[in-house]
Amino acid sequence: MYSKPLPRPNADTKEFWKGCREHELRFQKCKNCDHVRWPPSVICPQCHSFEAKWIVSGGTGAIYSYVVYHIAFHPAFKKDLPYATAVVKLAEGPKILTNIVGCRPSELFCEMPVNLVWEDVSETVSLPKFTPFKD
Repeated sequence: MYSKPLPRPNADTKEFWKGCREHELRFQKCKNCDHVRWPPSVICPQCHSFEAKWIVSGGTGAIYSYVVYHIAFHPAFKKDLPYATAVVKLAEGPKILTNIVGCRPSELFCEMPVNLVWEDVSETVSLPKFTPFKD
């Protein structure tokens, strides 16, 4: 049983989390100015258009910033220490807060290329995480 906190989709994020369950990292793209945005919203922050469509990310990006946790701020994360949380800038433009997995936290650096991986944590939730890019 998964004991960590789970996302609670709302009207804005429902499509994003549906995509995650289908292993698709989805973002809104403005139909007026082509700005790809995160988090999702009813209005484009660039041109204020209400017209948007959902696109699927290729799942590649680079670490923009990161932090390594050595103290568990929730009991369910204690067994994962130390673990890395990062802001990843995706090739499509948006930045997303996520976890970096598949390497030691001491190996991380800003601008490190990363690829999307999925963690299926329940019947209805898959979490997007990233791992160092490997050819």
